Amino acid sequence: MIRVLAVGDVKTKDWIRLFGKEFFVSLLLGITMALGVSLLSFFQAPSVTPVLAISMVITVVTGSLLGMLLPFLLTKLRIDPATASVPLITSACDIIGILIYLSFASWYFGI
Repeated sequence: MIRVLAVGDVKTKDWIRLFGKEFFVSLLLGITMALGVSLLSFFQAPSVTPVLAISMVITVVTGSLLGMLLPFLLTKLRIDPATASVPLITSACDIIGILIYLSFASWYFGI
């Protein structure tokens, strides 16, 4: 995303169109990863399989959309997206992923 913004292939007004594409692709990727994780967890700890699968899908979609939208936001704020995106996206996705997993597990198990 940073590259295409820098090269000029995409303008900031194109974010809505790209959001739809990114959502669809990340949803398919999340479902695929959830199936793999579910298959492995089913044999080790079947009680956590639904938590892992749903958390995986939500985390992948959230991380992908954040990674797509953050460069647009930084460009809009006139900040070079290349300097701030990688550490910011990685940290935010890690924190959000853990929060999604723990929140969903707490809700699912009634903790």
